[in-house]
Amino acid sequence: MQQKKLSNSLLYLMAITAGLVVANIYYCQPLLSLIADWYQVSEIEVNNIPLFAQIGYALGLLFIIPLGDKYPTKKIIIIDFILIIVSLLVAATASTLLVFVVSSFFIGFSSAIIQLLVPMAAHLADENSRGRAIGVVMSGLLVGILGSRFIGGFLGEFKGWQFVFFTAAVAMLILLIILSIKLPKIIPDYKGTYLKLMQSIYSIFKSDSKVRLASLRGALGFAGLSAFWATLVFLLEDSFSYGSATTGSFGALGIVGALTANVVGKKNTKNNKNKLITFAVVILIISWCVFLVSGTSIIGLVIGVLLIDMGFQSLHITNQSCIFSTNLEAKNRINTIYMVSFFIGGSLGTFLGAIAWGYFKWYGVSIVGLSFSLMILMVHLISLKRKALL
Repeated sequence: MQQKKLSNSLLYLMAITAGLVVANIYYCQPLLSLIADWYQVSEIEVNNIPLFAQIGYALGLLFIIPLGDKYPTKKIIIIDFILIIVSLLVAATASTLLVFVVSSFFIGFSSAIIQLLVPMAAHLADENSRGRAIGVVMSGLLVGILGSRFIGGFLGEFKGWQFVFFTAAVAMLILLIILSIKLPKIIPDYKGTYLKLMQSIYSIFKSDSKVRLASLRGALGFAGLSAFWATLVFLLEDSFSYGSATTGSFGALGIVGALTANVVGKKNTKNNKNKLITFAVVILIISWCVFLVSGTSIIGLVIGVLLIDMGFQSLHITNQSCIFSTNLEAKNRINTIYMVSFFIGGSLGTFLGAIAWGYFKWYGVSIVGLSFSLMILMVHLISLKRKALL
C-alpha cells in the first residue's frame, strides 16, 4: 500500500500543468475569424477546428486515461507530451485548413492527458483534503481554459495566430522537463489486460448510477458552455466590430468564475452536494436568460460570462467530488466515463451552436444554451424525486 502524500508545491504544479495543457485546445476559439480569413473559408467551416479538438479530447479520454489504472501515470504523461508538442507545431505550420483540423484533433487527443492529474490528486490527498485537492487542480484547469482565450486572442491579433501555437509548443517543452523531474511515480494496482481494463469501464458505467448521473449533468452543462464560446467571437465581430483580442478578454472575465472551483471544492466536504448542484444549475439558467437579451449589450454579455462560468464550474467540481468519493482504485476509469461524456456534450454544443448561429444568430445560440441548462435541472429534479421514493 503506497503512502499518500500531496505537498502544496506538487499540488500547484499539477494545477499549473492542467491549465497550460488544456489551454492548447482553446487557443483557437478567439482566433477563428483570423483563421477563416487566412484560409478564406466560412465561419461554419472554421468551426471544425474546435469541434475536432473536442472530439479528439473525448477519444483521448476514452483510450489514454484508463491506462492510468494499469501503467505508471508519470510514464504516460511524459510520452504523451511529445505528441502534444508535435501536434502544436503542425498546427502552427498548417498549409491548409484540413491539415489544421487534423492537427487540432491530435492536439485534443494528446491534451486529454491532464485528466490523469485530477484522479492523481484525489489519490495522493487524504480524505479530509481530497475536495480541496480536486478544487485546486480544477481551478488550474479552468483558469487555463478561460485564460487561453485571452492569451490566444491578444497574441493572435498582434502577433498572428501561428505565433500562438509556436509559443504553446515551447511552453509544453519546458513543462515536460519540469514534470519529468517533479512528478511522483505511482504504481497502479490493476493487473489485468488492456482489453479487460476497457471492458471494465462499461461495467462501472452500468453498475454505478452516481457516475451515470454526474456524467449526464456534466455533458449537458459543457454543451451549453461550448455553444457559447464557439460563437461569441462571431457575435462580437458581427454586432460590435470587435477583434480577437476583445473576445479573448471575455475569457479573462470568466477566470473570476473559475476561481470559485477551489471554494466549491472545499464546500463539497461539508455541504449537501444536491443543494450545490441545484444552486449551480439555477445560476446557469439565469446566465442564459441574460444572454438571451444581451445580443447588443456588452454589459449584459459581461454579466452573463461571470454567471455562466460560476455556475458551470460549481456544477463540474461537485460532479467530480461525487464520483471520486468512492472506488478510488478505479479512479481513472471513472474519470474516463465522466470526461468522455463531458466532451461528447461539448462537441454537440459546438456543433449545435454553429448551426444555431448560422440560421438564427445569437438568439438561436441562447435558446440552445438555455435548453441544455433546463435539461440539467429536469434530470436533477427527477433524480432527487427517485431518491425520495426509495
